[in-house]
Amino acid sequence: MINLGSLEAAAGNAAFVMALRGRGLRDTAVLRAMEQVPREAFAPPRHRDHARRDIGLPLPCGASMTAPSTVAVMLALLRLEAGQRVLEIGTGSGYVTALLARLGAGAVLSLERYATLAADAAARLAALSEVHVVWADGLAPELPDGGFDRILVQGSVDAIPPHWRAALEPGGRLVTGLTQGGRCRIATLATPEAEPELGPPTRLGALVPGLARVL
Repeated sequence: MINLGSLEAAAGNAAFVMALRGRGLRDTAVLRAMEQVPREAFAPPRHRDHARRDIGLPLPCGASMTAPSTVAVMLALLRLEAGQRVLEIGTGSGYVTALLARLGAGAVLSLERYATLAADAAARLAALSEVHVVWADGLAPELPDGGFDRILVQGSVDAIPPHWRAALEPGGRLVTGLTQGGRCRIATLATPEAEPELGPPTRLGALVPGLARVL
């Protein structure tokens, strides 16, 4: 028997990806991962009808899911290769974390400053053995388990902290939002010693230091 629900979901995912392609996004691996990982599964129930739109969605604790086009650009700039070890700062719903796993990351350590979000994301991602979600402050100078091939930051900073650079393996790559002169751009650190390369303007919330427990 044909599962009409599955067909509709597949058609909706395909249309979602085609809309992203229409915005000039061309990284085939990233688009395929975004087609295979349903964003609505990570969105709060009251916002799931909008999950396939290219907009940010509100999350608990005042956080938000980043707009899909921004996610696609950042993942494309990350240039993740199969088996690499990834640090993600800002787990949020866990949607981007799942995309990193789908793209072939060998291990993903994801840090989230809100205890509520960290617990919810860990539950959603429990089936992914390569993913580990931790309630931790990504801006704190002591990062757990250094030595990452890739670092993806779901937020913006005014400058790249030295401890992020130190956590990168030689030849590693970091992608974050970087705010300068009141304007935020996606920035790429091609090697730990390099100056960041500024990319397109974006809307990413500023990272906030410290831990927060929201029940």
